[in-house]
Amino acid sequence: MIRISNAVELPDNEVEIKATRSSGPGGQHVNKVSTAIQLRFDIAASSLPDFYKDRLLAMSHHNLTEDGQILIKVSDHRSQEKNKDEAMRKFVLMIRSATIQQKKRKPTKPTKGSKRRRLDSKKRQGEKKTMRRRVDL
Repeated sequence: MIRISNAVELPDNEVEIKATRSSGPGGQHVNKVSTAIQLRFDIAASSLPDFYKDRLLAMSHHNLTEDGQILIKVSDHRSQEKNKDEAMRKFVLMIRSATIQQKKRKPTKPTKGSKRRRLDSKKRQGEKKTMRRRVDL
């Protein structure tokens, strides 16, 4: 079971984990050992609560495919087990981040002091420019 929060757990069979070969340089080792991990999770077919599903599908995340699947590829470590742990960690963090609600911003008005300071600096800048002009006699 994958623990998302105190109340939400996912069965292991809903997450598809596949080992693939890592890309990039590495000599003979990279050509014969599948250490990279590709994690795939179908949001619509999962047992997540509807609140989680809606929030995940509404996200604009680079790991989210157009057909509503989470796709995470990890090849940071040389060990398959460490890559698997890292992929699971990223997966759980992504689901948890979808449930965090942003505080609504309260628009505020500028204070009298900030308005005065802004106008004073504009006036000083204008005076500086007028002093640089050519003088006609």
